[in-house]
Amino acid sequence: MKATWEKIEKNVGVLEVEVDEAQVASALDKAFKKVVARVNVPGFRKGKVPRQMFERRFGVESLYQDAIDIILPEAYVQAVEEAGIEPVDRPEVDIEQFAKGQPMKFKAKVVVKPEVSLGEYKGLEVAAQDSEVSDEDVAAELSRQQQRHAELTAVEEGAAQNGDVTVIDFEGFVNGEAFEGGKAEKYSLELGSGSFIPGFEDQVVGMQKGEEKDIEVTFPEAYHSEELKGKAATFKVKLHDIKRKVLPELDDEFAKDVSEFDTLDEYKQDIKSRLADRKKESAQTALETEVVEKAAANADVEIPAAMIETEIGQMLREFERRIRSQGMTLDLYYQFSGQNEEALKEQMRGDAEKRVRNNLVLEAIAKAENIEASDADVDAEIQKIADSMQRSVEEIRAVVEANGNIEGLKQDIVARKTVDFLVANAKQV
Repeated sequence: MKATWEKIEKNVGVLEVEVDEAQVASALDKAFKKVVARVNVPGFRKGKVPRQMFERRFGVESLYQDAIDIILPEAYVQAVEEAGIEPVDRPEVDIEQFAKGQPMKFKAKVVVKPEVSLGEYKGLEVAAQDSEVSDEDVAAELSRQQQRHAELTAVEEGAAQNGDVTVIDFEGFVNGEAFEGGKAEKYSLELGSGSFIPGFEDQVVGMQKGEEKDIEVTFPEAYHSEELKGKAATFKVKLHDIKRKVLPELDDEFAKDVSEFDTLDEYKQDIKSRLADRKKESAQTALETEVVEKAAANADVEIPAAMIETEIGQMLREFERRIRSQGMTLDLYYQFSGQNEEALKEQMRGDAEKRVRNNLVLEAIAKAENIEASDADVDAEIQKIADSMQRSVEEIRAVVEANGNIEGLKQDIVARKTVDFLVANAKQV
């Protein structure tokens, strides 16, 4: 096989590939065995038609597409390896020649990983991060725990307030007509949670138990339903119950109920210690983020649109896994947020481009500084995974190798080591 590579634009080039006659003949043989099993010829059982008779009856050209499908994937991968390029999108393939007894010729227009021109990345000035825990931080965490362990009590008299949990019936109408999904009975709604259409919860505030009211709202322009986006709606609402949070006293009994400590002072010290660890971790993350983004901003790279689209797809899958772990689906999220998939993807676009740029720049710095993942690094990472999953090192290694993830593991290690390198060479001001 012969392959030549020529760049035609900054991140786009053409692979010209020639596959010899022997490979074409082999592919035609395989295609014949596949096709002949499906054809009916009088006087012959399926799969038993002689090759010559098949070609006279159907023509050798009837095998060409199957043969091309057999040759193309392997030939393309081999050509990419020979050319030493890194495609980032599916190629546009043009078959220029394919016939029995002749070499196959094709061209593939390929978008490749862009080259990075590095700017300054050593000695970057970054903001020093504060990791001190104040008394206000401890008080705020105590308040969160107090809210978390609050009890709901029924309010028999008085108006609903922000923070109350209300039980309501509602039915929505647009232009006087009820719409699908706009009706519910005995629905629990926490006022101030922002889970309903903007303006809805504010108008429930002040309602009394047993009161009925028409609530006027306007659906957001980015609402997931085409029929409702931007439309004015009226909801007929009846409030059945009001439940209000009663906060527990912050005393030794509270500490005993919510922790392993006997006194509130001991519990506060534990909170302070945990907040300190969290703040140090957050400060380190902020430091790493800033130094990477500054190095990326100093670099020159033209990112192909395909790489950004691929990253958006990955981010969408990560987001879906995250909300599924919380018991929600994407469809439910779209309903509650008033977004659709396109709006969510567009919201992710800026971060996706930033992630791609940062990763490309980190790869370029690693290459410039000869930062690599050693066998010892890989062993340590597999040990860490095994410890966290309480499995044996041998078992984890077997899974990683079986899934072909060793290279991905090395890339992650190199990326982390490169970030450590940037931080070590940065100036905190």
